[in-house]
Amino acid sequence: MANNLKSRMHNGEQLLGFWLELFSPMAAEVMAEAGYNCAMLDMEHGPGGFLDCISVMQAMKGTDCVPLVRVPWNDHVAIKRSLDAGARGIMVPSVDSAEQARQAVAACRYAPGGRRGNAASIIRASGYGVNAAEYLNTIQDELLVICQIETRKAVESAAAIAEVEGVDMLFVGPSDLSTEMGLIGQVDHPQVHEAIAKVEAAAKSAGKLIGHIPTPKRPVKLLVESGASLILTDADVALLRNGARNSIEAFRSLTGTI
Repeated sequence: MANNLKSRMHNGEQLLGFWLELFSPMAAEVMAEAGYNCAMLDMEHGPGGFLDCISVMQAMKGTDCVPLVRVPWNDHVAIKRSLDAGARGIMVPSVDSAEQARQAVAACRYAPGGRRGNAASIIRASGYGVNAAEYLNTIQDELLVICQIETRKAVESAAAIAEVEGVDMLFVGPSDLSTEMGLIGQVDHPQVHEAIAKVEAAAKSAGKLIGHIPTPKRPVKLLVESGASLILTDADVALLRNGARNSIEAFRSLTGTI
């Protein structure tokens, strides 16, 4: 497979991605052409389904932007279908234990190391079977498996989760983590930062990658300096919203209307 994100990050590269929430093929194409390393197709909070994922991946094809999918839940069917559609990486939300991490890995792997169904002769991921042999020979080594740490239980289990063979990255979800800690909206509360530091230490100790979303007090610069391998900075919907609001505010400041 071209553009192996996992190898690049293990070789020390720090990569930049964006959240794809609108599931608009044209918006995805624009952002992919802009030069992001990867796109996280968000099936947990975004409205898109599997066919929408395929349409977006088709729009991104031919760019260097690698499609990753955040599945709705730690469900082997959702993971299987996302992989068959062509995802090069899977993000599993709210992984709270080593056992849940092992379940996620098993869903991503063919037997004997997992439970993924093998339809390489027909799926989009293998070029509808044209590249089936190559796909089967490479996907299990090159696939990026990401476990999201989003609860106090997950933080306490982070070391055990990181030690699970086949887990490549721990990715902190600061909004859900702060909410579950009883600090809703306080993504930069000292207790949240302390929890994040524990996750970072667990990933580092296990030799695993770490991923982040910037917050006001943990901006991209700080995350880069801390050694984050993957930073998902932007979301298509947020860029569109913020661009529109900035334009409106600029006009209002000149005219007093709108």
